[in-house]
Amino acid sequence: MATEAKRVTVYFNPDLHKALRLKSIETSRSVSNLVNEAVREALAEDAEVLSAFDKRAGEPLISYEEMIKRLKEDGRI
Repeated sequence: MATEAKRVTVYFNPDLHKALRLKSIETSRSVSNLVNEAVREALAEDAEVLSAFDKRAGEPLISYEEMIKRLKEDGRI
């Protein structure tokens, strides 16, 4: 089932707007399409980060000093 697009007013700084218009022309896509894709990708990244936090919620906390010690022991720093 297709959903109807919602109209919204967004204010871009002039340089960003110009860059969006140029990319729109170069890619034969609308500015709306470019903005929708960028927002969708940003929200997906946020969801991944939140999911990673949820997966690690039960892990015990360690101090900064302990983390540095472990990294040195493992030869990572």
